[in-house]
Amino acid sequence: MSKKNKSKNVTSIAIKINSVFVRKLFSKFLLIDIILALVLIGFWSVEREVSYYGEFVQSAKRVLNIFPIESANYVVTWSDGRSLVIDFTNFLIDLKNIMIPILIVEGVFLLQEIIFGTAKTRYILKPIDEIAETANRLSNMEFDEEKFQSLEDAILKISPVASNERIHIGDSELQGLEDAINKLLDRMRDSYRQQARFVSDASHELRTPISVIQGYANMLDRWGKDDESVLEESITAIKSESENMKNLIEQLLFLARGINGKTQLTIKEFSLNDMIREVFEESKMIDEKHNYSYIESEDIRISGDIGLLKQTARILVENAAKYTVEGESIVFRSGRSNNGDPFFSIQDNGIGMDEADVPHIFERFFRADTARVRKNGGTGLGLSIAKWIIDNHKGYFSVLSRKQIGTRITVFLPQNKI
Repeated sequence: MSKKNKSKNVTSIAIKINSVFVRKLFSKFLLIDIILALVLIGFWSVEREVSYYGEFVQSAKRVLNIFPIESANYVVTWSDGRSLVIDFTNFLIDLKNIMIPILIVEGVFLLQEIIFGTAKTRYILKPIDEIAETANRLSNMEFDEEKFQSLEDAILKISPVASNERIHIGDSELQGLEDAINKLLDRMRDSYRQQARFVSDASHELRTPISVIQGYANMLDRWGKDDESVLEESITAIKSESENMKNLIEQLLFLARGINGKTQLTIKEFSLNDMIREVFEESKMIDEKHNYSYIESEDIRISGDIGLLKQTARILVENAAKYTVEGESIVFRSGRSNNGDPFFSIQDNGIGMDEADVPHIFERFFRADTARVRKNGGTGLGLSIAKWIIDNHKGYFSVLSRKQIGTRITVFLPQNKI
């Protein structure tokens, strides 16, 4: 079988596996939503009955009229002739307000699996295909019982998740198979760690605004209809948390579109100095709590997508402001390196980072100082977006950071046109 046909087979299998997973995930979300809606309806109806009658009577006759929606009502009739008719429309509106954020989160997870799932599955299957090819090449070799036993013992001793051990039995004839299995183990471990961390961080980021929105929705249901201060506070909090969720989803979609090849660069020539000066001026205007300065060299003309490069500069400035106390300095620079490459940099004298954290700062949801970021906001996706932008401009980053001294991030761009 040709390599092209093998690649098609692996892709086809990956698509089928991912489709099954997405369908199961959708079914689980649907079941959870139905159960949640039923539980909320049950609590609501019991609370109204107890409030009116003094107790919950199981033998009472209950009728829920949902249609038409605008005149939906809940009717309870007790054996003593008393009856209660409750407007159900307002509860449906509150239920919708609670379910919409949950559906958005579920949609984000489904969208992530639809976009990235096939690629991840194919990436995991690729080493298996390589093992199959290696096994095929070894099929004509003569194996004695001792070799089989040595290989089996080596495999049984390692853990594909928690251990960093590698297979090594010292047999030159099995070297190719050893290398293939070790590469598979490395990829499985790395994929497992990244997936576990991404799911944990994404869930944490989305759970917080949903909890806040749900809490204020419940408070509105209890007191907000009659208390204007509660109403105002709830509206402000819900708007703020909705904006946070919107920003997170937009950043996830940006990365998804970029990886999927749907974000195209608009390349044109422009002045790097003018672009950085614009970001510098708007930063001074927006943030009066820090001291901004700009050190520039001669005018530098580059080719690139000015909108995306400006977005990168803004991301770096926002990060610098988050990690720098009020009254301290943030310095912009633009110029050329010793070998002539254009660059711009953002430097702060904030809290800095540990040396071990620096290689990970461009990973999605990575936080060098989780508590401080939670306090000041942010999604942990900004630098991932910046890296995608600079990678697609064929540039690179240089990061220098020291704890309690500060951080300088420099973006180097190619001299030639992209």
